[in-house]
Amino acid sequence: MGSFHRYLRPAPLGQIVTSRFLLLFVLFLLLPRLLPVAAADLSGRVTWIYDGDTIKVENIGKVRLVGIDAPEHKDSGRDSYYLRQGIRRARLRQVSKEALTFLIETVKGKYVTLETDNETRDRHGRRLAYVYLPDGTLLNQQLIAEGYAAVYRKFDFRMKQQFIATERTAQKNGLGLWQP
Repeated sequence: MGSFHRYLRPAPLGQIVTSRFLLLFVLFLLLPRLLPVAAADLSGRVTWIYDGDTIKVENIGKVRLVGIDAPEHKDSGRDSYYLRQGIRRARLRQVSKEALTFLIETVKGKYVTLETDNETRDRHGRRLAYVYLPDGTLLNQQLIAEGYAAVYRKFDFRMKQQFIATERTAQKNGLGLWQP
């Protein structure tokens, strides 16, 4: 029995510290792959503006700004919401151009940070995200505030109530889509 115990000697302190450090280091390297993607991990330079609610971000691809709907460049079935609000088609086309110009001037070539909501992709495979400008401004909400987009009410999303309040203010002030 005495010979058995000599093999159960505790490991030297240096080995314990080294092995624990190595284990923590490996966990540190693997942890980002095991957890959902954090907002800070989704950032990049805006390389293209498709329209008033879709951009392209370097190393990420097409990004659809979650919670907003900007008018299309051409007549579309999606115009029906705006037409029911009393907005004329000519106004929709004009605001579509203004939204595109605004995005080009505001974000093209700049680094943005993306934050996803409940749904991360739309039916077209585009990433759905809140887009934050370098100064912390939420681009999605800014487009609504300027009247370049309306709240996309078809689906639920975390910031829906804030966006609706922002839209009401834009309507009250007659901005963009809501110009009399």
